[in-house]
Amino acid sequence: MLDSVAVLSDIHGVLPALDAVLAEPDVAAAGRIVLTGDIAAGPQPVAVIERLLELGDRVVWVRGNADRELAALARGGHTDIPDPIVPWAADQLSARHVELLAGLPHPVTLPVAGFGDVLFCHGTPRDDDEVVLVDTRLDRWDEVLSGLPAAVTTVVCGHTHMPFLRLAHGRHVVNPGSIGMPYGRAGAHWALLTGGAVTLRRTEFDIDAACAAISAASSYPDVGDWVDYFLRARASDAEAMAVFAPRDGRAAGPHA
Repeated sequence: MLDSVAVLSDIHGVLPALDAVLAEPDVAAAGRIVLTGDIAAGPQPVAVIERLLELGDRVVWVRGNADRELAALARGGHTDIPDPIVPWAADQLSARHVELLAGLPHPVTLPVAGFGDVLFCHGTPRDDDEVVLVDTRLDRWDEVLSGLPAAVTTVVCGHTHMPFLRLAHGRHVVNPGSIGMPYGRAGAHWALLTGGAVTLRRTEFDIDAACAAISAASSYPDVGDWVDYFLRARASDAEAMAVFAPRDGRAAGPHA
């Protein structure tokens, strides 16, 4: 049984943001660091993977849709993701990195003190690319959570880059937000599960210095524009919600 878990989601290959969160005392003290997907698809894919591998068995890796798609691209496949940084990132990976990403599990369940069995996923427990939001209607939540063991009363997801906590059919649902591509507010967003309580956290770091460091280190052709847009959270939460909302099935019924 783990005493505490730090959840880091959607790092997207941003090493300065990752390092800022790893330096947090509560992350350093956590029994496990769980990565809920989309780890490497960004301007520093190799550096981020290698940094996490240094932490050994403390890190629990969970597959995100971008991790799956990076591995597929690196092996000669294709993806529907329109962001040009994704195929670039796939080209940076070694065979060892590709094998790692291709083999990641989804979902993963861990016992956490004060919570019992906690399920960690990317999109939803049944699909790493499925969208659920804080205002997704309850009957949709019933669909995506159906089939889970009764012992699982906490579900931690990622994918939409906006932190939230909500109750859905007796289960607490947690989204820690994004480390490297936050929507709505700059900073590296993560969550801590300890003592039966969930806290949503935000680590501030020097955005100007991070943008400069990534621009100097990454060979991605449009890295300056990429870091300016994503690290400075140019996309508002309202804009992100408007983009994601049609994908959560809300057209089939009223909000909840």
